[in-house]
Parts: sequence; C-alpha cells; structure tokens
Amino acid sequence: MKIILASASPRRKELLKQAGLSFKTMPSTKEEKITKELPSEIVEELSYQKAVDICGQLAGTMKEDFVVIGADTIVSSWNKVMGKPKDKEEAFDMLWELQGKSHQVYTGVTLAWKYQDEPAMFYTFNECTDVTVFPMTEEEIEKYIDSKEPMDKAGAYAIQGRFAAYVQGICGDYANVVGLPVGRLYQEMKKRELL
Repeated sequence: MKIILASASPRRKELLKQAGLSFKTMPSTKEEKITKELPSEIVEELSYQKAVDICGQLAGTMKEDFVVIGADTIVSSWNKVMGKPKDKEEAFDMLWELQGKSHQVYTGVTLAWKYQDEPAMFYTFNECTDVTVFPMTEEEIEKYIDSKEPMDKAGAYAIQGRFAAYVQGICGDYANVVGLPVGRLYQEMKKRELL
C-alpha cells in the first residue's frame, strides 16, 4: 500500500523515516477552517481536512491502494491555542506565556485509505503530551527568537532544537511534540493492515 504524507513538514518526514516507512509527500494546500474550540478537537479537525483533501485528489488518479496521513500540531497553554507565530512580537508573547510552567502539545492524525473500487475509509485520533519549561529571562527569549528557530513552529519553539536547553521535562510522547506521534501512528496503521 502506497503511503502519502499530506504535509511538507521536514520534522514529520524525518519521524516517518525513523520508523522505517517509505512514503511520498503531497502537502495539502486547502484553506484550513476551524469550527471546534477544544485543542484536541481542533487538531483532529485540521488533520481530517488535510487527509480528505489529498485522498480526494488521488482517488481518481492513483492506480494502486493508498493511505494518506494528515496531521496537525498545536500548543495549548491553559486552553489558549498557540499556532505558529506571525512575527517576532507574537513569538516573544508565546514564549513568555510558556516559560516557567507546563503546557500541552496536541497532534491530530487522520488516516484516509482507499482500496481500488471501494469507498475511502477514515480514522482520526489525537495525542497529547505535557511539556514543562524552565523559567526564561527576557534576554534568553530574545536570543532564542534571534536564532529564527521559533518562526515556523507551533508555540514558537522546537523541542528538538535549541529550545531543548529550556525543557525541564515531558510527560508523554516526545515525537508528538516534534510533530507526529509516530509510535501510535504505526500501531494504528498496523491494526488496520495499512502497512
């Protein structure tokens, strides 16, 4: 079965490669519409939209069985959703909000698979990881922002990058914080005989 990742994220690609999966990437460019409020429901909704978009595009053209993986990650601090910062000021505000306390990282994943001459099937789940951040000074936050690392990351940080110096601990799946709960994803695919 052909595996398609509906994302251009280099972090998600790396995680899938680590798990030994062969796949192609086909990022969804469909405009995201959020109708939910809870972080766990938002990431499920967005991952579903991505998977459905790519599955729909492939349904008429793909000559073999395939599965699309759609994923979306957000950071939530006291139910305040943090996506990717628009600018340095927003990045600073996010990091200031996160420093010195715990927050949650949610990733929603949708599997959309299709066998030839059969309707597509879908399965969506989310994973949550708690992350605790050491206290940070304004200078430390500004220096981190100057590295440009926070600018395309949910919550304005990359746990696998320079921000590791400020992570006190995590409770849950590390890969989920990077952007894809690859262990759970692998198990869900195995359960549905999609590997």
